[in-house]
Amino acid sequence: MVSLSELCAVLGTHLVPVNGRSLPARELSGVHVSELVDPTPYLDGGELLLTTGMPLGGNPAATRQYVERLRSRGVHALGIGLGPWLAEVPEYLCAACDEAQIHLLAVPDGVPFQNVSRSYWALSARSGQAELMGSLGTQTSLAQAAMRPGGAAAVIRGLAQALGGWAAFLPSSGTEPVRYWPESTGALLPLLREETLRLNRAGTHSAATFELHGQPVVEYPIAAGGRIHGFLAVGPGRKLAAPDRQVIMTVCTLLALKARQREAASGAAAVLEGAVAKLVLHGHTEAARILAEDAGHPELPRRVRVLALAAGPGAGEGPQTGAEDLLGAAPALKPAPGVPPLPEQLSGCPLRHERDGVLYVLLSAEDCPQRETRIPAAQMPELSGAVSDPVSLAEVPGVLPGLRRALAQAAAGTLAGTAGPAHAAAEAWVRTLTAYPRADLAGTVTEYLRHRGHWENASRALGVHRNSLRHRIALASSLLGVDLDDPDVFAPLWLELRQRER
Repeated sequence: MVSLSELCAVLGTHLVPVNGRSLPARELSGVHVSELVDPTPYLDGGELLLTTGMPLGGNPAATRQYVERLRSRGVHALGIGLGPWLAEVPEYLCAACDEAQIHLLAVPDGVPFQNVSRSYWALSARSGQAELMGSLGTQTSLAQAAMRPGGAAAVIRGLAQALGGWAAFLPSSGTEPVRYWPESTGALLPLLREETLRLNRAGTHSAATFELHGQPVVEYPIAAGGRIHGFLAVGPGRKLAAPDRQVIMTVCTLLALKARQREAASGAAAVLEGAVAKLVLHGHTEAARILAEDAGHPELPRRVRVLALAAGPGAGEGPQTGAEDLLGAAPALKPAPGVPPLPEQLSGCPLRHERDGVLYVLLSAEDCPQRETRIPAAQMPELSGAVSDPVSLAEVPGVLPGLRRALAQAAAGTLAGTAGPAHAAAEAWVRTLTAYPRADLAGTVTEYLRHRGHWENASRALGVHRNSLRHRIALASSLLGVDLDDPDVFAPLWLELRQRER
């Protein structure tokens, strides 16, 4: 952009200040020539208006009205071309311009107005080229920053500094952190999130402008791969110029590229994790451990519960294409008697594999991070599931036939188990013994059953007196309401307690 002082400096004696006011560095919006009495319909404001003085009317009253019209339009400066109409600038014109705070200049006789216009546009072109070079330099540095670790944060910081304001990136994923600069922008995040949610619900996937605390904010969607990955919010604190918008669009592109990179990395990780689960399901446990280690996956759990999920045709998508939807709805399945409910969030469980129309998932608490459920179970009325008892990785192939049978018998909206009634009762007994707060009843009963009811051997193993052991066993029998020496009781109870020890 070109200021009035720059233009006068270039033109020298061809454009001279008249009223003695110092020329500011304020930018001109253009140079316009008009001999109309009212040129304001053709002006935007901020111009240098050139005239020979013909529209002034030759008297103070007409001149004041003319200057007042220019002031109301926001004209920045008035240039009088001396010659045919005015040999010199009249005092009443100087007074009117001083009162309206419009800079008054003179163009000497014989100097074409075209010289002024040509000089303005030459300076404007030079300024635009400098701004473009500066913009390209900024874009280059932002692209370089994006390639480094923590690139997204560096890009946001660089954008805010380039605009002299603040910037924030609000990702759609709840697992990715919000990035903003400067630190004071953190106070705006709740309002930004609220506005972003509103725009997202309204389907506004183009740039939008709104106000926060009386200041304009521009928000841009970050789109890649056919979906919105987040929104870039910018508070420039000033009017954005064309180079500023180019820098912002460059940042949007860089953030979209980073999103695609994360998406590709996530997809590759999902393929490897699916391969690990497939090896476990086929009994190749050692190969699964080696692949998981080579892929940088956390150490595989020693024991897992295998979850099988199937959706009927009314669910829309099968397990192969709707794994996240199935896992999102699975926690709402109604467990059968004796079957514990599923964790509230399963969408983060990575060890899964689809086979024969069934999605198998290896459940472990540390493998299932907390993520928001994607869809409610009500939208998948034909979803059904079955879950195994805890088993070692080597035992996983052995539970699959039972899982498939339980899944085939499960009604829509229910979660079946693979254990019989005796096992379900044993699970409840162990939970009761473990929950007792005053003594280790579960450990006591385990040693009692391990030594087949021999008081001396069991008390020696526990390090307690025989009478103390008798008291604890009587207490356990009373709590459970069963006879621990009954084979139908101690057999399933012993197996369940053994599982607890592993």
